[in-house]
Amino acid sequence: MNEKIQVQGLTKSYGAHAVLKGVDLTVREGEIFALLGVNGAGKTTTLECVEGMRKYDGGHITVRGKMGIQLQSASLPAHIKPKEAVRLFAMWNHARPNTQIAEMLGIPVFENKPYASLSTGQKRRLHLLLALVGDPDILILDEPTAGLDVEGRLALHELIRRLRDGGKTIVLASHDMAEVESLCDRIAVLHEGKIAFAGTQRELTEKVGRHYTVTLQTTRGKAQFAAEDIASTLLARLQAIRDAGDSVLDLQIDRGTLEEHFIRLTKGESV
Repeated sequence: MNEKIQVQGLTKSYGAHAVLKGVDLTVREGEIFALLGVNGAGKTTTLECVEGMRKYDGGHITVRGKMGIQLQSASLPAHIKPKEAVRLFAMWNHARPNTQIAEMLGIPVFENKPYASLSTGQKRRLHLLLALVGDPDILILDEPTAGLDVEGRLALHELIRRLRDGGKTIVLASHDMAEVESLCDRIAVLHEGKIAFAGTQRELTEKVGRHYTVTLQTTRGKAQFAAEDIASTLLARLQAIRDAGDSVLDLQIDRGTLEEHFIRLTKGESV
């Protein structure tokens, strides 16, 4: 598979504080890739180095394709209107505005309002549209749904999936684990200046161990227990229930969430 972004041995320090200590990661063409990490782990620094917005101390970065960028924090002149900003960005990129994407993001509703009067969510949607004006091959999104309401988040998720299905490569940093779990094909976890894990969510589950939560409802009540070897544990429980003359009314198995696996990994609890 074609690799759109390659980062090898990336290092970056702020004074005596080393933030990135040899980051290695690869982003493949046509995937949604998430960079995860606790606050201060260096997610934004890594993305800014990839975007060419921040100098790094060592390592190599290769980007194959045109990038569109939605920054975590960005601003426009107070009195510019969204439709004017879109027209200006289109001129810079020698492109035509995509009215379909603008409508999906709800831009026409506030396109004639001064930028300073827009809500945080409206500004986030506008900046995403501006990142897409030049029809980039790679879209980098830093906390893309921050400030959006539920309807806005759902619309953005649908747009991100459509862009991926249309062949674009999307890299996002997000604190919303449910969002990442729903959207992303692969993830990377940045921990203590290096990539602690990179792969699919299933592979992350394998790395930290299968930590199931099993809930059994019987005629005598409900019981919940943790298990790693689900087969032997469940068989033993079911046999004990039968021996006691009880009957199973319902059975639920929770394999654990991405957030739970992320916490275990960043706390050094991998097996």
